[in-house]
Amino acid sequence: MSARVTIEQLESFCVEALKACDVGEENARATAQLLAFTDSWGVFTHGSKLLIGYAKRLTGKGLKGNGTPSVVREGPSWALVDGDSTLGQVTSTYAMQLAIDKAKEAGTAYVGVRNSCHFGAAGVYANQAAQQGMIGMAMANDVPSVAAPGSRNAITGSNPMAYGVPTGGNPILLDMAISTVAGGKVFAACDRGEPLPDNWVIGPDGLPTNDGSGYPESSSLAPMAGYKGYGIALLIETVSAVLTGASMTQNVGSWLFDDPGMKTDHGGAFLAINVSTLMPLEVFQKRIDGLIEEIHAAPKADGSERIYLPGEKEWEKREEALKVGISLPSDVIQSLRRLSKHTGVAAPDWL
Repeated sequence: MSARVTIEQLESFCVEALKACDVGEENARATAQLLAFTDSWGVFTHGSKLLIGYAKRLTGKGLKGNGTPSVVREGPSWALVDGDSTLGQVTSTYAMQLAIDKAKEAGTAYVGVRNSCHFGAAGVYANQAAQQGMIGMAMANDVPSVAAPGSRNAITGSNPMAYGVPTGGNPILLDMAISTVAGGKVFAACDRGEPLPDNWVIGPDGLPTNDGSGYPESSSLAPMAGYKGYGIALLIETVSAVLTGASMTQNVGSWLFDDPGMKTDHGGAFLAINVSTLMPLEVFQKRIDGLIEEIHAAPKADGSERIYLPGEKEWEKREEALKVGISLPSDVIQSLRRLSKHTGVAAPDWL
């Protein structure tokens, strides 16, 4: 079971579902645009599938549909933002744009966020900076779901991190969790009845397992590259939570499983480097495009037809989606149907 839908159709349905949860037009559209954009990349774990979880938290009042992010403190090249417990997409877009605006004057800027919620795909915020001629980075912490080397239980969140680099074409874009895979991929595989690779999940005994049914209650995600992923997770926890005053590790609320009437207090960190402060943007783009050409032209391994840059596959999927629509997988369709029932918004024909 799958469905093909235009980006505009998907975004419109998401807007109406959010408005049914008492989210204002501006916040609803900002959130829906990013979720539909993420689906157009083919990153279905962090697109419109998330909306049913957000909707339950909105109706439970743990999320404010019309919350307003605000600056708590700031300087020429930094700021601390309170998200007012509103949708993470709204606060994160605001924070990244603030970092971009400050970097226009200061060259580089850091904006930390507290009192936010799950923000979806980190890559959309890194792309936000890259589209404006800046190198952007976006990070966030989350409720513990990832084991540390040697632990029996989760120690850190999957703590996503993304970077975007402006080029003469689509930005170089890497978006990753510090776990071997994002938790959403475990849920999606389990929903589809698919077995897991041996390196995705750590069982309650601290050993790898291909059974995802215990996640997240008794099992944890494996950290990518072992101690390296664990170390990066701690850095993200530091700049997005310790430094901002947001909740840390076990004190972060689960946007999926905890009381929907309670705020989650996620933290975030957004950085922008203004390329034109260091060299003309056109010069930088020429240099980065030369690097891209060099990588593409490198000798290929047997059986390999192409060497990809981070984000190239996603941009190609988006180009296809703009032409023929998005082919939504079955787990996304089921989630959107649950959203329709929860909000009372009629399911469109394509659903």
